[in-house]
This record gives sequence, structure tokens and C-alpha cells, in this order.
Amino acid sequence: MSAALSASPPQQTLIRSLSPQALKAAIDAHARYLKGLPAGARANLAYVDLDNVSLEDVDLSEADLTGARLSGALLARAVLTRATLYGADLRDADLREANLSRCDMRGACLRGANLAGADLSGCDLREGVTATQNSVEGFKVLQHRARHGELDRVFTRGARLDGAQLGDAFTRAADLTDADLAGVSLSGARLNRATLNGANLSQANLYNADLSGASLRKAVLTGADLAGTTFDGADLTEVLRAPPPIIYVDDAPLHEILEGHEQFVTTDGREGEPARIPAVDFRPLRRLRGRRLAGLWAPGAIFFGMNLENVQLQGANLADADLRGVNLRGADLRGARLVGAQLSRADLTGAKLGPLEIAQGRVLRADLSRAVLRGADLSGASAQRVRLIEADLTRAKLDGCDLTSAELPEGFGVP
Repeated sequence: MSAALSASPPQQTLIRSLSPQALKAAIDAHARYLKGLPAGARANLAYVDLDNVSLEDVDLSEADLTGARLSGALLARAVLTRATLYGADLRDADLREANLSRCDMRGACLRGANLAGADLSGCDLREGVTATQNSVEGFKVLQHRARHGELDRVFTRGARLDGAQLGDAFTRAADLTDADLAGVSLSGARLNRATLNGANLSQANLYNADLSGASLRKAVLTGADLAGTTFDGADLTEVLRAPPPIIYVDDAPLHEILEGHEQFVTTDGREGEPARIPAVDFRPLRRLRGRRLAGLWAPGAIFFGMNLENVQLQGANLADADLRGVNLRGADLRGARLVGAQLSRADLTGAKLGPLEIAQGRVLRADLSRAVLRGADLSGASAQRVRLIEADLTRAKLDGCDLTSAELPEGFGVP
């Protein structure tokens, strides 16, 4: 995106080669350095030619990769926390789910790089310039090598960018679909025609930003500073803004309606009344942790970012509900209807998504057909016989998830 490394003769002297054996030795020594073991040494890979190298799952935290050539490199799930990638060439690199938190990536070239699901929190992605001193030519600014027909986009779907410092070049080139941009400062940023569908811009600083022509479908703008922001021609379909402090349904406060429903559940229908509240925004309640809400009928409801840990929602109808980023750890969702629900980045660790017995020999299966589970965590979940037809499980974590007899998306393989 900006400065570092071109192909002219004076610049070529900067780049050094490293044999596979030497690279392995450097990585092994770095691993000992991180563990505080003898013979450890921080990896110094500055200005090393690492084009197309395979470093998947490697821990290079705090490594020095200033100006390194990493074009086409395989860095999926690599740990690069606090590493220095100033001026590095990362074009076309595979950085899916890599941990780049608190990296110095000023001036790095990321055209065509895949950062889907990567953690870029606290990362410095502003423009930067790399220069070297030569006794004959003095200081010389280095430029990234130009390549005909290369991709000019950065793919950051589902990436985490909270607290990152973003330069104009990055925001113009990045596909920020589903990205976590909570609290990010984009004051004065030129984001016209940017792709921000489903992005979390909660508490972001968008003062005087230009979002004309941008696509913000289902983006979250809760608490964002929008003073002076330009939205001319922008697609703001289903944008989520801050809810009112109290939600009323037919003149009754939402919290009273839920209390009546919970009473109906706990007394086996002798008291209270079941709630039928479609398209209601539950966010003013802040959390529903541990509540007994079995059979709740709330299709299209909004729960974005809420704490629903250990909630009981057996047999509930939450079709098309917004459950993005929701804490559903240990939740009982047996037999729940979640068709078309938005569950991106939701935490379903240990959740119950199996069938619910409703009578002798009769069961109600949990239905997540067409649900969006991008980046969701289903580790250790119980999901026998769950319906996941046409569901989006991109980057979903399924370690230890019991999918016995589940109806999975076509072409999806259980890990």
C-alpha cells in the first residue's frame, strides 16, 4: 500500500536470502527466546526474501520482519503479536485467522492479501516510508515492486480491527465485511464506496468521514460519532443504531413481558403469559444470562452483543434474529428455530443444539438452516441432528462439537 522495496539495483542490495535450514534455525531459536530458554534469540528477518514461504501456525511474536518480502506467503493462523512488519511486502499473502495484534505494519503492502478472520486489534496500519542511506545517493525512499494485474483489494472479512490505527490507503483498499471496528478512529477517513456490510462500528469515531456510496448493509453504528459524516448514496439497509432506553410492546415494558413469560415457564403455564414479540430489540435489557425463556416467540429480534450465557431457550422461535457477537456459552437451544439467524462471531461454546423431546417418541430438532455462523465458536457444543442446511460456517470453530447425524451444508466436511 505504501513504501518499501523496489527492483532497482541499489535496492536489491537490501534484500538478503536465507536458506531453508537457516530459516528453520532462526524460528527454532525464536521459539526458545519466547519461552526464555537457553540459546534463544529474537528472529531478525528484516529485509529477508520470504516470498511464498510456508509459515502456517508458526509463532513469530515480537519478530523483526521490517521490509521483508512475504509476497504469496502462507501465514494462516500464524502468531505475529507485537511483530515489526514495517514496510513489509505482504501482497497476496494468506493471513487468514493470523494474530497480528499490536503489530507495527506501517507502510506494509497488503494488496491482494487475505486477512479474513485475522486479529488486527491495536495494529498500526498507517502509511509509512522506508528509506536507506547510501554514501553516494544519500537517503533513498524504497517503493514496493510493481506487478501488472495484481489485486488492489485487501480481504478482511470478519477481521478484528478494534483499537487499530488505519491509514487512508488501507481503508480505501480493504473489504471490511463483518470486520470488528469497535472504537476505531476513522475521523476524516475517505471510505467512499467502501464495503462495510455487517461491520461492527460501535463507538467508532467517524467524525467528518466520507462514506458516500459505501455499502453498510446490517452494519452496527451504535454510539458512533457521526458528526459531519457524509452518507450520500450509501446503502444503509438494516443498519443497527442505538436502541431507546426502554422498549414497549403494546404499551407494556419489555422487561415486564419477559417476566410474565418466565413465570409462565416456571409454573408450567399456571401463571404468567407466553410472550409473542416479533422484531423486538432486546438490547436495553443488557443481558439475559440464565433466564428461563423456553418457547419464546421472537422472530427477527435483536440481541446484538448481549450476554445470554446459560439462557434457556428450548423450542424458542428466533428465526432471522440478530445474535451477532452474542455470548451463548452453555445456552440451552434444543429444538430452537434459528432459521436465517445472524450468529457471526457468536460464542456458542458448550451450547445445547440437539433435539428436544416434546412427547414420547417425538422430538423437535434445532433448525439453523440458512443461519450465518461466520467466525462463531461452537467448541464443545452438543449439536446432534441439528439442521444446518445452507448455513454459512465460514471460519466457525467446531473443535469437539458433536454433529452426529447433523444435516450439514452441501460440500461441508466435519473436521
